[in-house]
Amino acid sequence: MLREKLEQVETRIANAASRSGRRRSDITLLAVTKKFPASVMREAYDLGLREFGDNYVQEFEAKRGELGRRPGARFHLIGHLQSNKAKKAAEIFDVIQTVDSVKLAHRLDETERPLDVMLEVKLSEETAKAGTNPGELAALVEAIKTCTHLRLLGLMTMPPWSEDPEQSRPYFARLRALAEQNRLAQLSMGMSHDLEVAIEEGATMVRVGTALFGPRRKD
Repeated sequence: MLREKLEQVETRIANAASRSGRRRSDITLLAVTKKFPASVMREAYDLGLREFGDNYVQEFEAKRGELGRRPGARFHLIGHLQSNKAKKAAEIFDVIQTVDSVKLAHRLDETERPLDVMLEVKLSEETAKAGTNPGELAALVEAIKTCTHLRLLGLMTMPPWSEDPEQSRPYFARLRALAEQNRLAQLSMGMSHDLEVAIEEGATMVRVGTALFGPRRKD
């Protein structure tokens, strides 16, 4: 089942890349395993997936021990990170995609563990969405550059949910423009329902959960 779904997602990514005049190899598929057990992650790894995203530090900490050694696997935090959990996040994740303040950047840097980071940008008016404001982005980029142990990859965002993937396009285009302004190469944007639009707008990483693993279980 997972093999078939992975093939379907790969076809979608490849087709969107082709339409956009891009190479499939320029786009990373991040398997979002929030609410799924370590056994699902092991199966995905065995099928060749190497980039995994989880939303919660506490949930992933429990799974991390069950995963054992997985050469080549990289684990991304894609949920909001409170600064008081920065130390634990730095221990178990390889990439923090949701840095949104100078304070959080400094907390991560103080752990002295080399980390790749992305800056989450809030482009919608939704109060539930986290992220730095576009007007504060340049200052945050400069602050990250002073951090010895952090390597800034690019930007990520989460547009408002809509059944129509085209509704995400303006947000993706805005993030791309901000990345260009700040000379950042990577864009983490797009999920199961709108990954094609994200790729057309320049995504270098799409975060896919439901299209791979099915609906998440409810708490």
